[in-house]
Amino acid sequence: MSILIKSAILDGKTLDILIKGNRIAEIASHIEVEADTVIDGHCKAVIPGLMNMHTHAGMTLFRGYGDDMPLMTWLNKKIWPNEAKLTDEDVYWGTKLACVEMLKSGTTTFMDMYHKPDAGAVAIEEMGLRAILSEVCFDHFQPELSERCKRNITKRFASPPKCVDRIRMGIGPHAIYTVSSKLLRWVHDFAEEHDLPIQLHLAETEYEVNDCLTRYGTTPVRYLHQLGILSPRLVLSHVLYIDDDEIKILADAGVSVVHNPASNMKLASGYRFKYIEMRKAGIRIGLGTDGCASSNSLDMIETMKLASLLGKAWRKDPEALPCDEMLYAATIASADIAGLQAGRIVEGYLADICLIDLNIPAFKPNFNFVSNLVFAANGSCVDTVICDGKILMHGRKIYGEEEILTQAERMAYQLTAR
Repeated sequence: MSILIKSAILDGKTLDILIKGNRIAEIASHIEVEADTVIDGHCKAVIPGLMNMHTHAGMTLFRGYGDDMPLMTWLNKKIWPNEAKLTDEDVYWGTKLACVEMLKSGTTTFMDMYHKPDAGAVAIEEMGLRAILSEVCFDHFQPELSERCKRNITKRFASPPKCVDRIRMGIGPHAIYTVSSKLLRWVHDFAEEHDLPIQLHLAETEYEVNDCLTRYGTTPVRYLHQLGILSPRLVLSHVLYIDDDEIKILADAGVSVVHNPASNMKLASGYRFKYIEMRKAGIRIGLGTDGCASSNSLDMIETMKLASLLGKAWRKDPEALPCDEMLYAATIASADIAGLQAGRIVEGYLADICLIDLNIPAFKPNFNFVSNLVFAANGSCVDTVICDGKILMHGRKIYGEEEILTQAERMAYQLTAR
């Protein structure tokens, strides 16, 4: 399978891009070759596929269901009671809806933490995206629930997961206020043994920090450090409440962090994400939307804008978190976190590519393409998405989209009515 993109704009130059299999084979000013598919790149700019490094894809079914509530109230009153009723079919269609939304806004890879990942994996395999899926686990400090989590995880990885290469499995202990220290240590050891990524919410709210101080006599990052479970395989989401010493602890351990500006603001969890300080310390930082129930959107272009504007506002510094840095976080840095040879339009890299429509108001005039992308546009500017060398959206058309929208809406109403 080969794809030839003709006359697209890459880094201000008009170039052809040849894709063979799932890799970028050649980039040149003029490529003359017979290709299975030729895409006209006129008035289109090329960017790497965006990466959403923290979300809960199946939660598209809860979009708008529990708005304007504090985090713990939202979880206890709206989310957890309904998630207890989730079926494989719910997660399948909810994940398909998430994939449509992500493709429509240029995301080719996402890191997900949710229930019933096997059902999610089927949906993602059919939709063609890349994903790192972690089944969320809780024990609520109850030994019997802890043992059940261990059994489920052990069973899942007793034989290699039946996934295509685009999908990788991991483990997702929810948070330090829902997972005991014994289970956290067990997850760490299991992940080391099986070479698995770990996702964890951490230092998201002042409530969490105060609870950690009361329960353990220390702050969340120091607590994990004392447990001995910080490592390069650990990806922490939110991390709003952190001091300079904790930044050094995370950097020394090689931990990655994901900033979720929309969710943090909507739930009023906090806003002083120390991007600059963590980046200077050498921490890899990706961007995420969080789930649709808490951020309401999976649009990574909007996420780049929110992250930049929020960072500028609380620092009172217009030079903080510039647009180029946000695109770097959503592509190159996130690819490094995911361990993928992606995030760049370079020969030999994975063919995860988006074509951006320049013939829309957001790109007129186009003095600075990245500025327009981050500050003026949103996901609707994405015309074509290629992932793993396959065209998943072209002319903003996705195969089977209407059925997915219909079925996901039906499942959402049925789920909340149970």
